[in-house]
Amino acid sequence: MRRKIIEWLDHRTGVETAVRNFLYEEIPASSGWHQVFGSVAVFLFLLQAFTGILLAFNYAPTPGDAYNSLRYIISELTGGRMIRNLHHWGASMMIIVVVLHMAQVFLWGAYKKPREATWMLGVVLLLLTLAYGLTGYLLPWDNRAYWGTVVTTQIAAKAPLLGPYISRLMGGEGPVGVVTFARFYALHVMLLPPVTLILIGLHVYLVRKHGVTPLPDEQVTRKFYPGQVYKDTIAMFAAFVILFVMAVAVQAPLGRLADPTDTSYIPRPEWYFLFLFQLLKLFEGPLEIFGAVVLPSLAVLGLLLVPFIDRGKLVALRRRTIAAAALSLAAFGWGGLTAAAIVSTPAGIELLDEEAAVAEWQQLSPEELAGIGYFRRENCSGCHKIGTSGTAVGPDLTSMAIRKDAAWMIAHFKRPQLMVPGSPMPPVQLSDSQLNALAAFLLKLTPANAEALQSAPAFAVDGAMLYQQHRCGACHQVNGVGMKLGPILNGLSRRRSKEWIIEHFLEPQKLSPGSVMPPYRLRPRDMDNLTTYLLSIPPLVQN
Repeated sequence: MRRKIIEWLDHRTGVETAVRNFLYEEIPASSGWHQVFGSVAVFLFLLQAFTGILLAFNYAPTPGDAYNSLRYIISELTGGRMIRNLHHWGASMMIIVVVLHMAQVFLWGAYKKPREATWMLGVVLLLLTLAYGLTGYLLPWDNRAYWGTVVTTQIAAKAPLLGPYISRLMGGEGPVGVVTFARFYALHVMLLPPVTLILIGLHVYLVRKHGVTPLPDEQVTRKFYPGQVYKDTIAMFAAFVILFVMAVAVQAPLGRLADPTDTSYIPRPEWYFLFLFQLLKLFEGPLEIFGAVVLPSLAVLGLLLVPFIDRGKLVALRRRTIAAAALSLAAFGWGGLTAAAIVSTPAGIELLDEEAAVAEWQQLSPEELAGIGYFRRENCSGCHKIGTSGTAVGPDLTSMAIRKDAAWMIAHFKRPQLMVPGSPMPPVQLSDSQLNALAAFLLKLTPANAEALQSAPAFAVDGAMLYQQHRCGACHQVNGVGMKLGPILNGLSRRRSKEWIIEHFLEPQKLSPGSVMPPYRLRPRDMDNLTTYLLSIPPLVQN
């Protein structure tokens, strides 16, 4: 019965014949472990596609929501952290394996006639593999991804003639935002995978058409199955074990939510682009375009033209001294530039893991955070120092906050000369609730946290000011401050999307029947700041 079913399927589809032809193809007897890299690369691509699909089930492909959905995946979803780690480290392993495969083909001279097209297609697949890393880098939407993409779009814009068009295609004409994110996501998820599948199929077809490159004058052959299939299977299993250990032992980085106002952040690309980052340091000013565009383009063109530059006959590996020297030089240059970039990376720019990435400002109450906004609005740093910022006309507020209480501060804000005779400070023109917020912020200041609190992003400060202005704390609690008539807002990003929150603001009774919350018709910018702030509030720490 089994034989009849197989014959029926083969007669209708040709599957059995195709599998037999694939497995029992004649390959050179010299084939062995050095030719497993191609199979491992295909295996890793399929693994990346599988883990990518699993991530997509819970990933929200919009800025802000992307970050929050990724935090949900790694903290709430069963197996989510492992899936994300496999996908992250799998990308690095895939690049390593593809590069090793290209190096092996180059060293053996397997690009020679009639395999020129096979080699050129391999170069294109290498570029596609790097494109996955480039487009996927932005998708976590943390500070690391945001500022790295800013640098990428700026470099792309420098391309001669095509620069403006490439920049427009990447959505990089203005600040990196929704358009850039949408296009990177579309490339990473919708365009690159089907193109890669087609090119892999064509690449395998060409390899089968022209056969595996034999040793010079080699005549002995053997079947692809079982010997080479066994070696390929063992190699794929070893690659998965290494990847699995990496996924368990090393957490994929996820920093703080992308902050376009954080101009102090020093961007660094992923390790496989560090060599290019370091190369740009060697070409400054007018020569920058040479390092950013011309040299990489010449390198790619050189790879594509290798079969037409080296047109000699196939010779034994031990006689390919020029190829070995060229490969060693390329490896030395790449390794040297990468090492130099790592050594020159300032200490402390790497972001913490997502569980430790709760910033100082995220631990403030809405009132204290709003106080930062009033401090900035009144330009208090024009006379007072906080940490290393500000002007030392008046006292350093990190020490004043320790010595004075809120009542004294508020009285001083209203009548400075009464509290400090001879003070040149003018009265602060704020309402009582705003003065309370300003005093609450100053009371929170210490020499240790001053710099961190001063760097609170504008969206969070503006959102907290709106939260206070609309008296949201009369029903809700944030970081232990406020009432519990409504839900506690800590960890809101794990429960609700940005779209849901906005719709709830507009029509509370629609999404929460029986809610006593009134509708809020805020300006688009205010609505965005308030919802983004609410989504950035971290979950409560359980003791």
